[in-house]
Amino acid sequence: MPDAFRFNPKSPFFSFAIALSAGLALSGSASAHFQELIPSQDIVTPESGTAVSFDIRFTHPMENGPVMEMAAPTRFGVVVDGRNIDLAASLKPCTIDGASAFGADYSVKAPGDYVFYVEPAPYWEPAEGVMIIHYTKVVVDAFGAEEGWDAEVGLPVEIAPLTRPYGLWTGNAFRGIVKRDGQPVPFATVEVEYRSEGRIEAPAEPFVTQVVKTDAAGVFSYVMPKAGWWGFAALVEGDKPMINPEGRSVPVELGGLMWVRTQDMP
Repeated sequence: MPDAFRFNPKSPFFSFAIALSAGLALSGSASAHFQELIPSQDIVTPESGTAVSFDIRFTHPMENGPVMEMAAPTRFGVVVDGRNIDLAASLKPCTIDGASAFGADYSVKAPGDYVFYVEPAPYWEPAEGVMIIHYTKVVVDAFGAEEGWDAEVGLPVEIAPLTRPYGLWTGNAFRGIVKRDGQPVPFATVEVEYRSEGRIEAPAEPFVTQVVKTDAAGVFSYVMPKAGWWGFAALVEGDKPMINPEGRSVPVELGGLMWVRTQDMP
């Protein structure tokens, strides 16, 4: 083997490899931002009680962090029985791993499928040079209603589920249509991450964020191999640039996110 390719910490090739690895790790990590909107329960029953609490943070779910600073959301609400209810007053600031995040509590009053959503304030990501806005939603079924889970909020970018997004076994496929301004988006990128809570160490960077694309009709599908919460992030480029905190005009990444939970079959 030529000396240039032998392990030698003083070799310029070794230094280049280290720099390249660090750069790849940074870019991979930077591309995996997910807005979390995780309810304490996604199926409300008489036995479980009517209280639902929410964990609302901006983070890298598969890598269990870091948690990024989150400003007060622009909107937080729920769509149920054709009504869009503003829940912004229920948001409670908190700190997670030294970063600002939010919680919220909600009491279910009647049977129905509750589509909760959050529109976060734009987030400046220097590593990518973009402002990020991830419109995020999750569905909570109450008392076996099983109707309304496919109701759309009308977000600028949104995943319309084709699979009922609760009561899913491990190994079920989740299917959805990515929509922008109400229209399907063909060949859109959809990033998928598991909320590992530190339980899983990926063997290599590509395992952290799974990537699928929609077909010509804007439809995607992904089979979830493990029990827990799965996030689906459909990413598109914003129509107009925004001004970042440094006063420069920069591109915008818009995301339509949806969270679904799987359970192991007994």
